[in-house]
Amino acid sequence: MNAETTIPKQIIELIKTEAWEAGSHLPAQMLADRLRVSRQPVNSALALLHDRGIVTRERNRGYFVATSLDEPVANIVARLGLDEPDVVTSVYFRIADDLLTNELPQEFSEQLIRTRYGLTAAQLNAVLGRIAKEGWAERKPGYGWTFSTMLTTPDSLLQSYRLRLALEPAALLEPGYRLDRKILQQCRETELRLLDGGIETATADELHDRGVRFHESLVEASGNPFFIDTIKRANRVRRLLSYRSMTKRDRYPEHCRQHLHILDLLERDRNDEASAFMREHLEHTLRSLAKIEHILQP
Repeated sequence: MNAETTIPKQIIELIKTEAWEAGSHLPAQMLADRLRVSRQPVNSALALLHDRGIVTRERNRGYFVATSLDEPVANIVARLGLDEPDVVTSVYFRIADDLLTNELPQEFSEQLIRTRYGLTAAQLNAVLGRIAKEGWAERKPGYGWTFSTMLTTPDSLLQSYRLRLALEPAALLEPGYRLDRKILQQCRETELRLLDGGIETATADELHDRGVRFHESLVEASGNPFFIDTIKRANRVRRLLSYRSMTKRDRYPEHCRQHLHILDLLERDRNDEASAFMREHLEHTLRSLAKIEHILQP
């Protein structure tokens, strides 16, 4: 799903999880901070939700919750038509799969991608923009594009996890480490929703983003900008291969339970234990990926 459907859904989830009643103010900056995006996509999402009757707008005051949301989020999203397949996301994954199975050349033109996948000019720009942002293709000087050779082997994913194995446990031990209680609770609620059926219904994008948000939130609480920048770079480049591992989801319930245990330890300021368990968690993930290496192979 792209931002046009993801951010409205995330705002609906916030309204539900925070139990915001009808009339509750929804400041755009507050939502942008909570969702870790800029205000522009939040304002677009609020305008869409206003059109769909989820929020109201008052002149010079902003947006407010229109009515209490009693239905499950999935039902609301389906009713509003926010779960419709997105062309850009669909083509993104097709390109990724074709690249990993050697169906695409290392160097390519925009016309090749547009023709092969039947894209409009706007869709082409969106999908190539997303791929470039995530670091697995870049525009060549002059004409054409090239895919990164670093990201097209199963070992690339394992290497990214070994980097995280060195970094994330250390981040939890940084002096002055502080995980905001609201962020901790948001992370916990996400894991509980996944255990309550979300693992089976989430898209590959949503599963990947859930893991990214969890681990980046914990590293960001270290306050160390070098750790934060490194983990964000690692997460951007591993999406290409990590989505393939999501075809086999029976390992996810255990991952969720491990995430919840780490959060429990951090909530009790037992960072030494949380750091040690984070190492175990990432080592467990590496072992799980090794068992499904055939899925990652071209």
